[in-house]
Amino acid sequence: MTSASYHVPVLLEKSVELMLTDKSGIYADGTLGAGGHTRHLLGRLDEGARVFGIDHDDEALAEAASSIKDDRFEAVKGNFGYLATLLPPETHGRVSGILLDLGVSSHQIDAPERGFSFREDGPLDMRMSNLRAKTAHQVVNEYEYEPLRDLLYSYGEERRSPQIAREIIKRRPLNSTHELKACVEQVVRGPHQVKSIARVFQAVRIEVNQELEMLKAGLEQAAHVLEEGGRLVVISYHSLEDRLVKYFMKSGNFKGKIEKDFYGNSVRPLKPLYGKPLTADESERSANPRSRSAKLRAAEKLGKVDA
Repeated sequence: MTSASYHVPVLLEKSVELMLTDKSGIYADGTLGAGGHTRHLLGRLDEGARVFGIDHDDEALAEAASSIKDDRFEAVKGNFGYLATLLPPETHGRVSGILLDLGVSSHQIDAPERGFSFREDGPLDMRMSNLRAKTAHQVVNEYEYEPLRDLLYSYGEERRSPQIAREIIKRRPLNSTHELKACVEQVVRGPHQVKSIARVFQAVRIEVNQELEMLKAGLEQAAHVLEEGGRLVVISYHSLEDRLVKYFMKSGNFKGKIEKDFYGNSVRPLKPLYGKPLTADESERSANPRSRSAKLRAAEKLGKVDA
């Protein structure tokens, strides 16, 4: 399997351009995948630079290792939610740029045995790595009605979550992605059916991988390890992620409200580079369907006081 077929990097040129502040600096790709962004970044850096590629998926790490032969690069297994632990202590406060390309890779979606897609039948797994113990099978078969309903609504923003949760419980045990899909099809008919199926699968996947909790932790730790003037670049694919990124880059918290110190100075670690997210142009959207929902936000690490 080639890197090109494994995963097509989204917003490649713009994300690397925004992240690059020091050609000899230290960088972290928190979502290495097949290494597309990292390879492009390495091509822009000097000999003294260092790039850490972090991923919790063994298949992604193997693919990147086979395609990136560079002494400046080091692959690290783990989730970017533990960024500060995964990066060497001597890099803390010295990192020039961090990239997070969120969501599921094309390779994971295209592998039926991973259980992410409803287009082909597969086991109810949805784990992004073997570091996770909980599977989609446990979520849909073991959760009580109210927790199941709430996660479908909160993580999938699915209005028919009460009815879908009841249908899932009625049909237990569920063992495959198509069985889960059938539950949604029974409840939602018409033109919105596919969107509802996608929302339910998204909700279960987020629960299995604790994606929003990991994102919050990763954003906070990124702000800690960046140097002053360093950049954080995040590409998100749905509103739940984008809202957290937007609020944190604006205020340093997940409520979006900028706090002030005694002297009236803003207390926040980052400053957004743009007021609105950047998106893919029409040519990229046509060539790479995954880029259609992508939103890129970038921010710069501030000094101790932001007047």
